[in-house]
Amino acid sequence: MNALLIEPDYYTRYPPLGLMKLATYHRSRGDHVQLVRGTTYDVDFHPDTIEITSLFTYAWKRVHESIDFYHKMFPDSQITVGGIYASLMPEQIISEFPFVNVHIGLHGAAEKCMPAYDILKNVTKWKNWDASIIFTSRGCIRKCPFCSVPTIEGGFRQIVKNVEEYIYPGHRKVILWDNNFLASSYWKEIISTLRSLDLEIDFNQGLDARLMDEEKACILADLKMPAVRMAYDSPEEKDAILKAVEMLHDSGVRKRKIIFYNLYNFYDAGRSTGDDPESFFSRVKEVLNLGCVSYPMRFEPMTSLKKNKFVSPLWTAGELEMVAKSRRVIGYGGVFPPYRGLLKKMNNASCFREGFELYPAKRTDSFLNYESCPPGNQII
Repeated sequence: MNALLIEPDYYTRYPPLGLMKLATYHRSRGDHVQLVRGTTYDVDFHPDTIEITSLFTYAWKRVHESIDFYHKMFPDSQITVGGIYASLMPEQIISEFPFVNVHIGLHGAAEKCMPAYDILKNVTKWKNWDASIIFTSRGCIRKCPFCSVPTIEGGFRQIVKNVEEYIYPGHRKVILWDNNFLASSYWKEIISTLRSLDLEIDFNQGLDARLMDEEKACILADLKMPAVRMAYDSPEEKDAILKAVEMLHDSGVRKRKIIFYNLYNFYDAGRSTGDDPESFFSRVKEVLNLGCVSYPMRFEPMTSLKKNKFVSPLWTAGELEMVAKSRRVIGYGGVFPPYRGLLKKMNNASCFREGFELYPAKRTDSFLNYESCPPGNQII
């Protein structure tokens, strides 16, 4: 059988891991496989099956474009769509394309397959990709109301123990996509293996600060990591955050290597609760005063069809724009580092608006002239 794997032409920093696993699965059955990105006529065979992945719901248009294009090109081929958007909103796909099969959730047969990194070489965007992406576990022990992981992946479970088997030859970097790596009973064994291989490690989805202890902090500190990522989403996590930073710092991790995702604009309609600007301001300021980096994460509903259109009842569009502008002007690469000037501004502010208000461009200030300085140059 000929299997054509399609990654729609939406923005993403990472190659299509699901399709790479499907490629290995198809090859194990003796099938011929080709991966293409976007819509193209550069297909080497007539496919028996076309499998299209999807990303977030607000990237749905590119998915529909791919379905329409390849159905017209190969009208007798069976099309299956999977991934995040397909799992969260299957009815939207079926309503427009009743001939499509929608796969919800993970592909059980392909889940444990070694990704076929070699198929990336024929796709311009990914031809120089050089990192192994691995899920050692799926699901999460938490049930955060803003997260789609429980819906797509279900409960927490271990899927990989011998992580070395999933590192592609020649790769010197490993990206772990576990949703809660420290919840694994095999965390120590996996880290020990990675450390012995002398690889750069990126816990890309973040680590759970509530599960941090002195042993974990000490072992993590011995890894080659560009950054330690954690989340600080609600005030209730404050004590755990403070302890996690202290333990990591005591173990030798520089605080400026610790990045906290700070959720904002979240609203749980069922409970009529969520964060507000003052809560967000407080968490950002606490992160900066710890000497760590704040990474603002704007909440999007799981079924949002347009990015950055949702406005929580506890926020205003103007307040959300203040955060966006501040990230561009007084931040660096979209984050808030603990620069002395930024710390001074936040600590002198009595509320959200004072903290995120930008000075007029015409103002000259001995502290910082935010509007006139190029983004990222506000270091004093």
